[in-house]
Amino acid sequence: MRKGFIRKLEPFRILSNAQVEYIHSSTLEVLEKTGIKLESDRALKLLKENGCRVDFEIKVVKFPPFLVEEAIRSAPSSFSVKARIPEDDLHISPSTLYFMPAAGAKLHDERTGKLSIATLEQNNQGVRLCDALETVDFQASYCPFFELKDVKPVMLLAESQASIARNTTRVSRGAQATDSFIWEARIANAVGKQLIGTIEGAAPLCFPEDAINAAFEYMDNGFPIWATGGSVMGGSSPVTVAGASISNNAETLAAITLIQCYRRGHPVIANDFVIPMDMESGNLFFGAIGSGFHQMAFNQIYRDLYRIPTSNAMAAFPNSKLIDYQNAFEKTHLAMSAALSGASMIAFLGSVSQELAWSPLQAVIDNDSANIIGRYIEGFEINSDTAAIELISEVGPSPGSYLGKKHTRENWKKEYYVPKVFDRLSYQDWERTGKVSVIDKAKQRAEEILAEHNVKPLSDDEERQVRKILDDARAYYMKKGLL
Repeated sequence: MRKGFIRKLEPFRILSNAQVEYIHSSTLEVLEKTGIKLESDRALKLLKENGCRVDFEIKVVKFPPFLVEEAIRSAPSSFSVKARIPEDDLHISPSTLYFMPAAGAKLHDERTGKLSIATLEQNNQGVRLCDALETVDFQASYCPFFELKDVKPVMLLAESQASIARNTTRVSRGAQATDSFIWEARIANAVGKQLIGTIEGAAPLCFPEDAINAAFEYMDNGFPIWATGGSVMGGSSPVTVAGASISNNAETLAAITLIQCYRRGHPVIANDFVIPMDMESGNLFFGAIGSGFHQMAFNQIYRDLYRIPTSNAMAAFPNSKLIDYQNAFEKTHLAMSAALSGASMIAFLGSVSQELAWSPLQAVIDNDSANIIGRYIEGFEINSDTAAIELISEVGPSPGSYLGKKHTRENWKKEYYVPKVFDRLSYQDWERTGKVSVIDKAKQRAEEILAEHNVKPLSDDEERQVRKILDDARAYYMKKGLL
């Protein structure tokens, strides 16, 4: 079982109890009076059988409050997920924080900021590099690239999941585009692990058929579900944090209710991914404080009222086009707000330039940041040893020193995280050793990982099965005229 970071710090609460109840009751009102569009006859019939009012012509479901609250109570507050090896199993709970890498469409050049389409081998290297980073507990579905040279879009997710199976032993997430869930589930089963499946909304207040079909497939395989909306504040949800919280919560609770109606007690993690729109340009405003407020409110409601674990994805994507100060700030303030407010999982490592790019060097740098953020929620120990009362008395007033003491030798690494690539040298030492930048150090570290890090390979039988599944996927999409 992966340890992650064990939460000892009490989560920060941004809302009063009255505000939490207001958002919850307003969400129930939206679900009951406005409803959610579900583009699946199977889902519509299931929800009607469970007491919902369903308009089959326009495919809108209106949820009675009792059913939604019953679904919330049915969803477990913690659950385990099986990885390819037991050491990488996950236990998703409010007391544990895990990190995952972000993803991007293309490969980022650390010097120029230029983007290029990655090869499948570069994708494999990215997965293997993440496997070597100790804060990467979980892999995304597109990992790490949304585009691959010479790989057709319909095959991207199948190839990505095969790359994950071969190059990491971690748990990974499934997706839903163009029936990709069929191949992802088969690959996971072939290598003896579980996915965390996905049901993703199409705001405002809608779930497409692909997303619903994926959820059924993942549940039939016994995989937990990642339930997520994904709206744009001012575009597909209200511009205000409060309004966006209510509309996004309605989407997420609709998905959770569907899941619990299909399989009572099925594990789910609620994901928050809501982005403000930059009203001056019409672009998405990644790295914005609005996202921070939104995910903090989301985490508090799901932790304190619903008792369902949460994931936050906004820290994954900065607006900055470079590995620079803006990148670090935009990602870290969102990751820190997510961690301090109670998220169980945070998407974070490797992203540059919104969702356009991923960088292995940024992932190596972000590994240090994730370790520091995780240490914050673990807090520090106060006991007779750490209080060191006898030692304070022994050393006494100046010119006493703690430097040579056994207590210092035994405790300094426990108290502080020692970064692997952040610069800690004095100015004189930095100048004398060649003025090496954090990017230079990250490049060296990435090269060392790719030269030295080995992942437990698939067995010959598992590899044959993965190859056959990819062949079946190609045949399936060729028959549909998509390849």
